[in-house]
Amino acid sequence: MNRITQKLQENKKLLSIYFTAGYPKLEDTVEIIQELEKNGVDLIEIGLPFSDPLADGPTIQQSSTAALKNGMQTTLLFKQLKDIRASVSIPLILMGYFNPILQYGVEAFCKRCKEIGIDGLILPDLPLDVYQENYEATFKKYGLINVFLITPQTSEARIRQIDDASEGFIYMVSSASVTGAKEGFGQEQQAYFERISGMALKNPQIVGFGISNKNTFQQATTHAKGAIIGSAFIKSLSRNGVSGIAEFVKGIR
Repeated sequence: MNRITQKLQENKKLLSIYFTAGYPKLEDTVEIIQELEKNGVDLIEIGLPFSDPLADGPTIQQSSTAALKNGMQTTLLFKQLKDIRASVSIPLILMGYFNPILQYGVEAFCKRCKEIGIDGLILPDLPLDVYQENYEATFKKYGLINVFLITPQTSEARIRQIDDASEGFIYMVSSASVTGAKEGFGQEQQAYFERISGMALKNPQIVGFGISNKNTFQQATTHAKGAIIGSAFIKSLSRNGVSGIAEFVKGIR
């Protein structure tokens, strides 16, 4: 069974952390993953830096630019992660844009993910129909869960279509804006969380965009299985480095 599927069966609200591979320093990737697991994080999303990250807010964009300047790229990330399963057991998801995967070769990329122990991919710019027509068989061949995103503007029909196509969880974007930390969610977003919960989808939802502290984590998980923190964690890394991870996670739980 895929590690994501196993984790979703646990009777708890899940904390997923996103960070950009190769940031703050090029060689930080493995140590960050190890520290996150050691401090009780449930899933990790490893961002593959890209030169034109359209869905990302300024914090993640800056970390992506810095990681690229540090020398991070797909082949190097795979090299860094080659022994990761000797020390880490929680689900690992690669998140990024489809162009670097196309450049690497989709089948070669998926094969390498399986060899390393990657459990899933989040690719915001890969449309559902294109995935199903061209890549679904390859992803499944290598045991990779492809996580799809929904937003407050996604129609009910489209949400149900995504739910039917999904295995694992649905990434529920909290708002139509780009990523970034917020202090709290308004009534409109709370109503959106309740509406999706009321649809009784077969796949659990994990909320992303705007979660930055204990308050927003609790708000986001009232009607969802878990929540993802990215920008706030990257800001913490920028200020405190790897040594600040324990304190950051403690502040969320």
